[in-house]
Amino acid sequence: MSNSLLISGASQIVTVRGRGPRRGAALSKIAVLHDGAILVRNGLISAVGPSAKVEKLADSKKAEKVEVGGRVVLPGFVDAHTHLIHAASRAEEYELRIRGASYEEIARQGGGILNSVKKLRAATAEELKGRARGFLEQFAEHGTTTIEAKSGYGLDVTSELRVLSLHKELDAEQPLEIVSTFLGAHVVPLEYRGTSEGKRQYLELLEKRMIPEIAQNGLAEFCDVFCERSAFSLSESRSVLKAGKARGLSPRIHAEQLSNTGATLMGIELGAASCDHLEYLKPADVRALAKSKTVATLLPGCDFHLGLRRYAPARELIDAGAIVGLATDFNPGTSPTLSMPMILSLACTQLRMTPAEAIAAATINAAYSLGREKRIGSIETGKQADMAVFEVADYREIPYYFGVNHCWMTMKRGEMVYLRD
Repeated sequence: MSNSLLISGASQIVTVRGRGPRRGAALSKIAVLHDGAILVRNGLISAVGPSAKVEKLADSKKAEKVEVGGRVVLPGFVDAHTHLIHAASRAEEYELRIRGASYEEIARQGGGILNSVKKLRAATAEELKGRARGFLEQFAEHGTTTIEAKSGYGLDVTSELRVLSLHKELDAEQPLEIVSTFLGAHVVPLEYRGTSEGKRQYLELLEKRMIPEIAQNGLAEFCDVFCERSAFSLSESRSVLKAGKARGLSPRIHAEQLSNTGATLMGIELGAASCDHLEYLKPADVRALAKSKTVATLLPGCDFHLGLRRYAPARELIDAGAIVGLATDFNPGTSPTLSMPMILSLACTQLRMTPAEAIAAATINAAYSLGREKRIGSIETGKQADMAVFEVADYREIPYYFGVNHCWMTMKRGEMVYLRD
């Protein structure tokens, strides 16, 4: 493709333009442009506006024309919570849950996260990388252009560093943008569970060796913790996040997923970029999030896959004025989906978000949670030309057709990374 592109012929351009992040009523203000066009130069959006005006400018720049034929254009999805690198599915646990076993029961029997840890440690870097490449291609096929990727299935120095290094390699070698998060505090690994001092020793390993080495080598931007009774307590989570923050790793936190632990209030206190899951929020947590700059990242795919009847209180969060984001939580155990369109469907039907709110949550607010809202998350002059084109006539049809992928084309930095045959 040439350095200049004219994207024209859209039924709608969902720009999501305006100041971010979006809260309250502003979450649904996604600024849909009819009879519009977009000019892209050198990977950035040079102009967006009425077709006649932009096409005239494009003629002067000798832009190559990309006709989208009445489809809908929106910002590329920003998936701000994934577990990209893992060695295998956990389909056997899926069947166990169907037969009545709970998530926590499976974990106590050596399944769950520890199952993935065992499989990842046994895999080669080449195997993990090849599997992740395939996933990244599927993310692009569903309109996602940026993902956050967590470690957390290694849980020893060698394996955690290997996963984070693979994030860095993949970010450089393929078009999608990967933002790396260290999740060494996912659960306590099996080898540290035999003695009363084991957990303390593992926490020391995280704080005194892993975090300093990861920070020194620039292998992650964020530090995350699974704060839950089956993983790490509130005080333990605080200690890990503070150790990460002292080394320049911004906090993120798995909070209030299976019970209310106080993790949300602690995350806000530490200036966390995001508190994720949030199924067991209390009213005080909702009010605190509304007053904070911390994003409430909701993961309805996890609740759906686990067959849970309790979803995060999205409407209460939005009405209170919290910054609400959406993500897939792509992982082998609890949310094996790469489809942000499916997440939008769940957000609309289960969380009672409108299609406009869901799109803003999955683009500009998710970008904000990654500290990238000035570069991605909306279609505005000066931002990266990260876009997804859907074969529908109205943006509301994207979540309406649940479980169906209508993505026709995905573009990252002005380069076509996916085009349906």
